[in-house]
Amino acid sequence: MDLAVDLKLPIVIHDELSDSLIKSSGLLDLASGEIRSIEYENYDMRARGLPMEQDDYEFTCGLLSHQGKEVEFRVDVDVTTGRYSVSPSELLEIKVRAAKLFAGIEGVSLLAGSGPSAAAPAAAPGRGRKPAGKR
Repeated sequence: MDLAVDLKLPIVIHDELSDSLIKSSGLLDLASGEIRSIEYENYDMRARGLPMEQDDYEFTCGLLSHQGKEVEFRVDVDVTTGRYSVSPSELLEIKVRAAKLFAGIEGVSLLAGSGPSAAAPAAAPGRGRKPAGKR
């Protein structure tokens, strides 16, 4: 039985040009860092070429959103292949920041494989913690 998890998250991509912004959407593969299924909004790639091929291209960033909260990150672009991806170190940073922002899990707990309850150690019964409102 194959238990591999195939987790791809929808993201927004911004290709920044000197005087404009090209917006698109895609799927970020959390295992590999590759960004696939890119769909440009109001941009004719066939007529104009890839955004990174433009003379005034500056950089690309991504945005992961959940319930009104956002994590912005750097996107690497391979001009030769036209592929978008996230470096392994940036991918780890995205995972840690997203867990902290979206789920309230601290990075140390996430890396240790713990959930939100591991963020604060429990006090011994009857000692150390005062009841709420009596501080």
